[in-house]
Amino acid sequence: MIVQQNLAMLHFPPENITLADRLQRAAFEYFLDYTDARTGLVADTSRAGSPSSIAATGFGLSCYPVALERGWMRRGDAGHRVLTTLRFLDGSRQGSDRLATGYRGFYFHFLDMRTGERAWNSELSTIDTALLLAGALTAAAYFSGPDPNETEIRSLAARLYERADWAWALNRGDTLTMGWRPPGRFLKHRWRGYSEALLLYVLALGSTSLPIAPENYGAYSVAHEWLTIGGMSHLHAGALFIHLFPHAWIDFRGIGDTGMRAVSSDYFANSCRAIALQRAHAEANPHGFSGYCRNLWGFSACHAPKGWMRLRDGRRQRLLGYAARGAPFGADDGTLVAWAPLAGLPFAPDDCLDSLSHLLAHFRHCFATAAFPAASIRACRAQGARAGSTTGLSGLTRGCPS
Repeated sequence: MIVQQNLAMLHFPPENITLADRLQRAAFEYFLDYTDARTGLVADTSRAGSPSSIAATGFGLSCYPVALERGWMRRGDAGHRVLTTLRFLDGSRQGSDRLATGYRGFYFHFLDMRTGERAWNSELSTIDTALLLAGALTAAAYFSGPDPNETEIRSLAARLYERADWAWALNRGDTLTMGWRPPGRFLKHRWRGYSEALLLYVLALGSTSLPIAPENYGAYSVAHEWLTIGGMSHLHAGALFIHLFPHAWIDFRGIGDTGMRAVSSDYFANSCRAIALQRAHAEANPHGFSGYCRNLWGFSACHAPKGWMRLRDGRRQRLLGYAARGAPFGADDGTLVAWAPLAGLPFAPDDCLDSLSHLLAHFRHCFATAAFPAASIRACRAQGARAGSTTGLSGLTRGCPS
């Protein structure tokens, strides 16, 4: 079962624990406010009319155990929400036509919130299905009681996982494809090289019904991009979410594949370095953005305005809209994600708490989405997957049952 192991309670000052809990609770409330009561699907964003994202739905399933451990919900209420989602997914139509919910055990990236039909002509997404199934398996591991509803949760989660045809998703290649479109065309791009697909490959390897082979993981990992920074080997990915997402479900401390063992490291330590590199980039501030400092960082994918704007110092800056920003190598247009320090708590607790305090002191309401220190503006909608990573990863610092 793919679940996050306990992390020991960290000895934070009481005021810092209160701060982290307050922000985590606010992130979790996204799932209470933007989940359809009949289908259990979670909206991609808080924007009116947003379809469901199956990734956000997976994060929501993972966050209910956190909410129960914090005392924010009753067990029966959380179990009912989980069961609503799993029953809908289990009973939804799998087919190769354009209006199905999924095919071959995978699900389309975006679904109509009320009907579950494919939305926005989206792809059948392997990575987003992995995030969804990880959430289902997390809920199944947590709801382990003899109650009939909890028994059904475990049964449904197992059935959803077992029907995913991971071998089919290879499309006769040595790595997993990124997806498929009806009526029968695989996407040309594949998951090869370090990415959030680390979780995808673990799930595909662990399947007891339709798994991939260890050689397929080898083909994925052999393309990892290793850099030497400050005399240390670092597995590079610019956007922060890539380093964080798999850790919401798997405790990678002490787990090393061939590449990690060769440099005496693991994926947890690598994510710690990624956060340190992001903070160092913000402190160096090579583009001279107002407000950047060691406690104001967070380069990742996010929604943001697009176009040109005048900065405080008179320069014109091109804003990229939705983009996967990254550091130390990657796009940097002066846009930072406000959730980064909260999601980073398990990896660098002291540094991230300092960053949270700085954010709240200087950028009020920035947790709505992304902060723009160079221009003092912000976007105005929240996103489900980001709320999930904020709730789940920050929750690990307090300890959650496996």
